[in-house]
Amino acid sequence: MARSHHRASAARAGGRVSTGSPPGRWWRRWSGGVWEDGRVSLTDRPTSPTGARGPATGVPDRPALEGLEQKWDAAWEEGATHAFPRQAALAAPAGVYAVDTPPPTVSGSLHVGHVFSYTHTDVVARFQRMRGRTVFYPMGWDDNGLPTERRVQNYYGVRCDPSLPYEGEGFTPPHSGDAGSVKAADQVPVSRRTFVALCEQLTAEDEKEFEALWRRLGLSVDWSLTYSTIGGPARAASQRMFLRDLTRGAAYQAQAPGLWDVTFQTAVAQAELEARDYPGAYHEVAFTKADGSGEVVIETTRPELLPACVALIAHPDDERYQPLFGTTVVSPVFGVELPVLAHPAAEPDKGAGIAMCCTFGDLTDVTWWRDLDLPTRPVVARDGRLVREVPSWLSGSGAQAYGELAGKTTHSARIAAVDALKASRALKAEPKPTQRKANFFEKGDKPLEIVTSRQWYLRNGGRSAAGFEDLREQLLARGRELGFHPDFMRVRYENWVGGLTGDWLVSRQRFFGVPIPVWYRVGESGEVSYDDVLVPDEAALPVDPSTDVPPGFTESQRGVAGGFVGETDVFDTWATSSLTPQIAGGWERDPELFSAVFPFDLRPQGQDIIRTWLFSTVVRAHHEHGSLPWSDAAISGWILDPDRKKMSKSKGNVVTPLGLLEEHGADGVRYWAASARLGTDAAFEVGQMKIGRRLALKLLNVSKFALSMGATDPTAPVTEAIDRSVLAGLASVVRTATDALERYEHTAALQAAEAFFWAFCDDYVELVKDRAYGAQGEEAAASARAALARSLDTMLRLFAPFLPFATEEVWSWWRAEEGSVHTAPWPSAEPLSEVAGDADPALLSAVGRALAGVRKAKSEAKASMRTEVVTATVSAPAALVPLLEAGAADLAAAGRVRDLRITAGASAAGGAEAIAVTDVELAPPAPTA
Repeated sequence: MARSHHRASAARAGGRVSTGSPPGRWWRRWSGGVWEDGRVSLTDRPTSPTGARGPATGVPDRPALEGLEQKWDAAWEEGATHAFPRQAALAAPAGVYAVDTPPPTVSGSLHVGHVFSYTHTDVVARFQRMRGRTVFYPMGWDDNGLPTERRVQNYYGVRCDPSLPYEGEGFTPPHSGDAGSVKAADQVPVSRRTFVALCEQLTAEDEKEFEALWRRLGLSVDWSLTYSTIGGPARAASQRMFLRDLTRGAAYQAQAPGLWDVTFQTAVAQAELEARDYPGAYHEVAFTKADGSGEVVIETTRPELLPACVALIAHPDDERYQPLFGTTVVSPVFGVELPVLAHPAAEPDKGAGIAMCCTFGDLTDVTWWRDLDLPTRPVVARDGRLVREVPSWLSGSGAQAYGELAGKTTHSARIAAVDALKASRALKAEPKPTQRKANFFEKGDKPLEIVTSRQWYLRNGGRSAAGFEDLREQLLARGRELGFHPDFMRVRYENWVGGLTGDWLVSRQRFFGVPIPVWYRVGESGEVSYDDVLVPDEAALPVDPSTDVPPGFTESQRGVAGGFVGETDVFDTWATSSLTPQIAGGWERDPELFSAVFPFDLRPQGQDIIRTWLFSTVVRAHHEHGSLPWSDAAISGWILDPDRKKMSKSKGNVVTPLGLLEEHGADGVRYWAASARLGTDAAFEVGQMKIGRRLALKLLNVSKFALSMGATDPTAPVTEAIDRSVLAGLASVVRTATDALERYEHTAALQAAEAFFWAFCDDYVELVKDRAYGAQGEEAAASARAALARSLDTMLRLFAPFLPFATEEVWSWWRAEEGSVHTAPWPSAEPLSEVAGDADPALLSAVGRALAGVRKAKSEAKASMRTEVVTATVSAPAALVPLLEAGAADLAAAGRVRDLRITAGASAAGGAEAIAVTDVELAPPAPTA
């Protein structure tokens, strides 16, 4: 094989080859065929572009991460660094990038899952700001609804009783923060007005703590754009949208069966359901054929609902029951004659294949009731007990039997019903224990019941209606328009819309929420006419029907014949949260702003609320604006605990972030969060935070080192091959990171920047530091310093969205007069490529691997890295030899090699790109005195 031989002496004639010694130590260069020795004087160190010697102004002696969050949050606030430039947005709305930031629920404390997903959003916002977009990045607080009510109850030891009169402004709650052990029965009842005031008081305190933590994390929101979902603008927007939905027929009220939480005494929407295993038992119950010809045996887990049974249902194709269709049976114990009917939703392979339809035991009962036009015979009341009055359809022994169930909880009534079935010999076998799936309110701990009540609904494609026949398909089409990141999350939206069985129930029987803005006329005989709805003028919003009066009435007419009554229900919290783009964007409140920011660009959110928040926001925008509310949705995964379970407050396995921020710093915690891709569940790993902290600290230290060498002018010429190589590699990283962030793949951008950074620190800085100090002449030093400055300038901007505090700190050391790094332009690959010219990025990699080989030889010899090498041979494939020759002088200096030989030929095992360092002879240690 042809071999070439190259020595370091073949480098630039007269050029210095440093042994890696710092200024004031010996250097060695090859000149005229001989090595020359000398010492670099401290006075020979390069000067900065301004002529000042030494480091850039403001570089601390010992850079540290401690205190950077407080320092830069204050500076950003004072300098309005993240403020939304309204006038610029109005002048050029096409340049706006608007974020529909999730308003966290203000009901206690944030947890590490919030930090995880909100960091992803902040990376996007910072990137878009540096890309020249006018970023609209507000923050909201979701402070109305059940979570806040429960927190107030536990915090103050009170509960709301709307029948009580207002206590007055001087009321003092019995507890303040220490009421967690107070039983619900011992909570002090207070009026609704006092309870709402306590809710407002506690949420205001919680919001301050939330903002402080978000600031410490470095969220670049404009804090002047903060809103709350119970504030005046939010109430007005929510009520205005409802009134418009009412006008267009999208909102309606109905007396209908619906899911009911007996603990919280409120209706529950389909989107709030959670299926859980619940212990039960199958009971084989015999119904007698009305003609006396035999029995029909069914299996049920809810025998207490026998008095509510209205039919037996089987599948139309089930040959076992086809002869019974159209006949009747008599219910055991209660003696009610019932039809046997067919319906395709019956399951032939489940239980006996025939089931009783009760009003109502589950959602299937509702479907059968509606489709088959069955009578309504409810027995479960709102409090979860069987109604105390004997139902009108029961008589004789049936009425007497019901008396044993009346007023009991469903659990106790079940026991009594089983006893009655046994006594009547209608129970054909002992109950068989089972685990059945039951619907729960996501915040409740008892199975939901289905009760009939008057509620308000919003059309969402779940049920067809005149004028809304194609609504489901229209909403599916909206989902196809929306950019999901990652795209596989789109199927969750489609499955939810396709599986809807009813419209969106938006009314709630709670206290701390946005009032439904309607009144009802009271007839001359004193009856309330719920069909005669009175509404306010939009200009009067927000209103509270419990204290305000409808147009044309006076307060004296409240609750009297010929007068009115106010609606007491409030909106489901999602009914208001579904309007966050409209609330934050100033819909109908600030038309200029709204036209500039709507539709928004991004909705970031968790995967578990696609069915609620994302879908409901699409529904509202579709009805009012005929468009999507945003162009893209970024869906975060979940945080998993060490047992790979989702972290949640209800499971009690969450980690609060303050201690993590104190221990690892915001940049370290953000690094962990940004290391996880969108849509992917991530483990809670303190180790990743430690890596992030190390990265941020290394960024400070390597920046100090580069600036101390005079690397302060990123516009100076770059002439050396290895310097141009590092810029060529950096140009590639900029392209990769930019493309990744444009596609909402922040993790890929961080990985590319980080990989380059460590190679830059471990290889490039070590290779060129002696040259940067002037060991190979001023022209070569100037090239190194310029490349260092360009690299540092670019890397700071690449890392700025991820490590905002460390990057801002370094930027202030030498670029303070240019403002913040976060308002600096995002780096471009083209200027780097122009300076790099035709340089090969592989040059730095090749020389870096050779330097690693020299260091390995020293390590194996247990010698110091400062030990000089008398001679060493680098073997590499022929294609890499020119690259190694171009960097030979820096390699010899960094490795302290006197006689460096580079040969083409077979190298050690390791593949076509393998580089081997052999024949290493170390200089003997200096004699000691």
